[in-house]
Amino acid sequence: MKINASLFDAGLKCLTKCFLRSIGEVDTRNAYAEWVRTESATYHREGINRLMARAAQNECVRGLPETENLKTAEWRFAINFVAGSKNLESSIHALERTPSEGLGRFAQFMPIRFTFFNKLTRDDKLLLVFDALV
Repeated sequence: MKINASLFDAGLKCLTKCFLRSIGEVDTRNAYAEWVRTESATYHREGINRLMARAAQNECVRGLPETENLKTAEWRFAINFVAGSKNLESSIHALERTPSEGLGRFAQFMPIRFTFFNKLTRDDKLLLVFDALV
């Protein structure tokens, strides 16, 4: 079973909810959850648009081609980047690549996550750590 960011987020909020999602149970819908989902999607889309507007056209890629070598990449932002390992997977809103500064130094990769709430919560920070781990 792959642990993804959605399952990890559910586990931070409620272990029962996490378990039920992991076995494929369908969420019951409520008005507030729908509103949060809609606002999050809108803010995510607008954040991506702002990020792409401030970067040159050749600095942004959508996703990442399977064959691309991260050490020799020329892009600055990877949008909607899906990272994964054996049992972890995360759909990262954006990934910023900072080029290496000199020989023998590697480029740095920083995940970017958009959240529409005014204040970052502990869960938001842990989701960003999950993205970085994956």
